[in-house]
Amino acid sequence: MVLEWFSSYLTNRTFSVCANNILSEATPLVYGVPQGSVLGPILFLLYISPIGKIIRHFKHVSYHLYADDIQLYISFKESELHKLSELMDCISSIKTWLSENCLQLNSEKTESLIIAPEQKIPFIKRHLGSLGPSVQSSIRNLGVWFDQSLSLDNHSRLLVKNCFYHLRNIAKLKPVLSGTDLELVIHAFISSRLDYCNSLFSCFNKNVLNRLQLVQNAAARLLTGSSRWSHITPVLSSLHWLPIKFRIDFKILVLTFRALHDQAPKYLCELLQTYSPGRSLRSSDQNLLMVPKTRFKTRGDVSFQAVAPKLWNALPLSL
Repeated sequence: MVLEWFSSYLTNRTFSVCANNILSEATPLVYGVPQGSVLGPILFLLYISPIGKIIRHFKHVSYHLYADDIQLYISFKESELHKLSELMDCISSIKTWLSENCLQLNSEKTESLIIAPEQKIPFIKRHLGSLGPSVQSSIRNLGVWFDQSLSLDNHSRLLVKNCFYHLRNIAKLKPVLSGTDLELVIHAFISSRLDYCNSLFSCFNKNVLNRLQLVQNAAARLLTGSSRWSHITPVLSSLHWLPIKFRIDFKILVLTFRALHDQAPKYLCELLQTYSPGRSLRSSDQNLLMVPKTRFKTRGDVSFQAVAPKLWNALPLSL
C-alpha cells in the first residue's frame, strides 16, 4: 500500500507552461517531484542517504547533512597532514556518487575553513589541493559566521550592526504601535537575533558581551521610553528580560538538561559525563558533572564540554 502511494505520487504527472495568458498543451513529466510538496524533502533525503554510508568509510572524516548541504570536517595535528588526503578522497567519492545518480556538487558554493593559528594556515592550505582556492577567512554556517580562530568576531560585529539597523526602523514605527505590539516587534527582530545560537557565545570576551548588552539596553529603553541616562537594571527587571550573559548561560543549561535526558543530539550527549568520586562523598548523589581538563583557555575552556559542567554544577541543588 505504501509503495503504491509513493508510485502514484511520482508517476502519471504532467506539466504545462502559461505565457501571455496562453496555456500550452500538457506534457508528461518523467523527472523530479512537485516543488513545495510535503513529500519532496523526505524523498530527497531518502535519495541522498547513501552519501552518509560513503563518508563513514573514511574513519577520520566527520560530517553533517542538512537538506542539500554537506559539511565535512577533519581534525588533525601538525604532524598529521596526511589525513587531508583522506578528506580529498572522500570528496572525490562523493562527486562520483553524485555524478552516477544525476546530481552535481556545486563547486561555486563550496567553501573551506581552516581553524588553526594564523601563521600555519598558508602551510595547511598548500596541502588542500583543489580545495585551496575555496578557503575563506570566515564562512556562514546556518546563520553564524565562523572564522579561523573561532572567535566569532565577525559574527558579533554583524549581529550588533543588524540589530541597531532594525532598532532604528522600529523606533520610526513606535508612534503607531501599541505597547504590546511594540514588544512583539522588538522580540521578533531583536531578541530573536540575540538569542539565535547564543550557546556559541561562551567564547565572547567582556567587550563583545558589552556590545550585545548595549543592543538589549537600547531595545528596553525604546520599549519603556526610559532615558539613556537611567539605570538599566531596574528596566530589564521590570520587563523580565535576562541580561545577555545570563541568556547565554540559560541556553547552555537547557542544552545540558536535554543532553542528560537523551533529548539532544548524540554528539552533545557524549560530551557530558557524570561525576563519580573514587570514594563515598556527600557530592556523590548531587547529579554533578565531570569538568574536563583543558589545554587552552581561549578554546578548551570555552567549549561546551567544559562550560556546561561548570554551569550545571553551580546550580542550586533544588534545581
